[in-house]
Formats: sequence, structure tokens, C-alpha cells
Amino acid sequence: MGVDFSIFLEGLMTALEPINLLWVAIGGLLGTVVGMLPGLGPATAVALLIPVTFGMEPTSALVLMAAIYYGAMYGGSRSSILLNTPGDGSAIAATFDGYPMSQKGQAGQALAISAIASLIGGLVAMVGFILLAKPLASFALKFGPAEYFLLMVFTLSAIVALSKGAMVKGFISMSIGLLVSTMGIDLQTGVHRFTFDMPALSEGVDFLIVIIGIYAVGEVLYNFITIDKPVNKNHKGMGKIWITREQWKRTKWPMIRNAPLGFIVGVLPGAGGAIASMLSYTTEKQLSKNPDEFGKGEIVGVAAPESSNNAAAVGSFIPMLTMGIPGSGTTAVILGAIIMLGLRPGPLLFENNPEMVWTFVNSMFIGNIFLVILNILLVGLLVKILKTPPKVLYPIILVLAFIGTYTLSYNVIEFYILVIFGLLGLVMKLLKFPIAPLILAAIVGSDMEQNFRKSIVGNDSVSSVLLSSPITITLVILTILSLLYPFFSSWLKNRKDQETNLHM
Repeated sequence: MGVDFSIFLEGLMTALEPINLLWVAIGGLLGTVVGMLPGLGPATAVALLIPVTFGMEPTSALVLMAAIYYGAMYGGSRSSILLNTPGDGSAIAATFDGYPMSQKGQAGQALAISAIASLIGGLVAMVGFILLAKPLASFALKFGPAEYFLLMVFTLSAIVALSKGAMVKGFISMSIGLLVSTMGIDLQTGVHRFTFDMPALSEGVDFLIVIIGIYAVGEVLYNFITIDKPVNKNHKGMGKIWITREQWKRTKWPMIRNAPLGFIVGVLPGAGGAIASMLSYTTEKQLSKNPDEFGKGEIVGVAAPESSNNAAAVGSFIPMLTMGIPGSGTTAVILGAIIMLGLRPGPLLFENNPEMVWTFVNSMFIGNIFLVILNILLVGLLVKILKTPPKVLYPIILVLAFIGTYTLSYNVIEFYILVIFGLLGLVMKLLKFPIAPLILAAIVGSDMEQNFRKSIVGNDSVSSVLLSSPITITLVILTILSLLYPFFSSWLKNRKDQETNLHM
């Protein structure tokens, strides 16, 4: 796609019009707030605001909905870092080191690096959008069911490999998540699976209930056990609001190199920010000289996934605009909205409505700069949450969790499901089972199963699925390497220790 510089500048001028700047600000602020609330992710926010876009100019409507989307990418990490409660799937990775940082009195730095990483991820992804929209859309078309199935297998294997020293527990956790994803009516046969004759379970369990139950309710139950113990003194302060020069040096390259990864994953329809952020986290842990620090408040563990998931949010617009295929749940909602506004996303959109496309792209540049300033200004206010007495804070978290769950389908039965997953989260935390494999498996399990079945239909055997294209062969090799890497890393470390002892 050759970029016509004059049309690009025309789009910039349109994006800088006061009305569009206002929509960027309103959408970004709403997205940030909604992203912090458990269960109310960007898709819900966009869906609720679709009626507002009726009668708006199509360009302004797209600008508003996009601002809500990537605003929620910023906001989702706020509650992850402060309360260990991710707003949606893409914010899960921020809990791994963001919450331990807040417990160590470094919440201000965690929130600051999260905002900076989101800005860098968004800006790098938008440069990629400008240069690579059409080529990447063509590459995404090469992904069939077999490729998607193996991409998800690779992602799961990478997250299980994170559980170094506890890979068996990681596999058990992943298996529970896959079991959860199979609940409901089988789409191929119509058979009810694991529904226990309960009509409410016929559509399965929404993965957001799993996330809210295990993280929010499970964390509250765990903390209730220790509520009468002395409060961690680190919670009295938020630490510095800005990062140090040494932290910048350590995080700048992880943020820059994970933005393209998140962008490419975002381009793949259905992959989304959850997979992008998990892959970035596992990549940085494996590249790190001190992998044992991850999960204990390592700032790189916040920076890398935050850069990646915001880049994925931008990337997910490419298949939507160039092919009319939504790259995520939120872009699926946006796609429906812009079709109602009279636009036809597809290969001809860049030729028929170039000004609208480049106004949209430029609004994302402006919106990311606005959001990083907004989020950094809000750091001091947000960190005051940590000063709330636990006996007040935990009931508030529970209320938000139940409200978020109820708004998903307005079914009281899901309260019981929420409590069950809260208890499961408590047990897993007490027994030190890794939670991430379960969550990711619950998110991608259903799509993984459907893509596996589709790929089997078009191939003679499982081996032919694995070897059906260069992409599948590459993903098989990456999956094997990701599972072998922890063993190789441990062997290499033991060998170095032995050599060190010999020389002493």
C-alpha cells in the first residue's frame, strides 16, 4: 500500500479538528475508566456507546470507538497493578509483576512504565499500520484453521514453560482451563458437555467470569485469611511516580522489540491482546539474565506485555479495515457499527475513503499521546486506592466483581459460577499453582478446538495438519523449543555452577 503523503496530511488536519480532538479525549477517558472495571471490557463499552454514534459523521464515529478501544488497553492495567484484578484478558500479564511492584511500594513506577509502554507500543504499531497494512493483511489470509490451531498451541506451550520448576502444575492448570472451555453445547454435534443439566451452562462459561472469579474473588478470599495481620508497610506509600534512569535503560528495548510482536499477533483475526501480552511476557522471561525475578516485581515484566497488548489493539484494525474481518471481539463490535453507518470495510476502503482511513490513523497518534499524559497525571490519584483500609477495599472489589459478572448476561446463576472460580483461585494460590495457563486456556480453548476440527476435515491425519504449510511447521518447531527451553536453561545453569565450583 503506497502512502500518498498529501492524503496523509489531509487526514492529520481532519484529526486535529476540534470536534475530532474532543471525541478522542472523550473516548480515551471513557475507555480508561471502563478498562479498570472487572468484566466491563472495551467491547462492552463500544457496544453501549453505539447509539451515541447514530447521526455522527462516519469518520468521527470511528475515531470515538477506536479511542474507547485503546483507552481501555491503558485502563485495563490500572486495576491489574493496584488490585491484582485485570479489567479484561489482555491485562492479565500486568498482574504478574505489576501487583508485586505495588506491594513493594512501587505502584507509582509500575503505573508510569505501563503508560509509557502503552504509548511506545501504540506508536510503533501505528508506524507499522501506515507501512504494512496491505502486506500484513495478505499474510493474515494465509492463516487457515491449522495455522490458528498451532498458533494457540504454541501460545499455551510458551505460558506453561513459564512455570519453571512447576511445569506439571502448569500443565494441570492449563488442562483445567481447557476443560472449562469445552463446557456448553458442542457446535458440531449439538451434544451438551459438562452442563450438569443446567440450561444456564448450555452456552458455556464466559472467560471473563473465570478471570474475575480467580483474580478478583480469589484474591479477596486469600487476603481475608490474613486480614487481621499487620498491614504491609509498603502500602503506605506509592513510591516515586516516575521511573528511574536505570529502569528506563532496562525497559526501553523490551518495550520497543515487543511492540512489533504484539502488532503482528493483533493482525491475526481472533488472536488478540491476551495472546500478544502472554507471548511478550514469556519471551522477555526467557531472554532475561535474571528470570527468577519475574513474578516478584520485575519492571520489565510490566513494560513488555503492556507495549505488546496496545500494539495488538492497533494491529487488530488492519484485518477489519482491509478485509472486513474483525481482529478481536472489540473490532467485531466496531465493524458492525461502521457498517450501520454506511461504510464498507474491505480492500476498496483505502481507495474509496482514503481520507477517513488516514484521519483514523492520525487520531490514534494523537489519542495515544493524550492517554499517556492523562494516565501519568492520574497516577497519584489512582495509587491512593492502596491507602484504602482492607476491610473497606475488599468488599468494594467484591461488589465490582459481582456487578461486572451480572452485566455480562444478567443471569444470577453466574454469581454461583463466580464464587466457584473464586474458591478455585484461592486453592490454586494456596497450593502455588500457576494461574496464567488456566486463564489463557479458558480464553483460547474453544477456538483452538474448532480450528483443530476444521483442519482435520481438510487433512487425512494429524501429521498432515502439523506439516500442512511452512507456517504450521514453523509453529510446531517453536512449540517444541518452548517446552524444551526450561530444561536446556536449567542444564546450562547447572553446568555453569559446576564450572564455577571447580574454579573456586
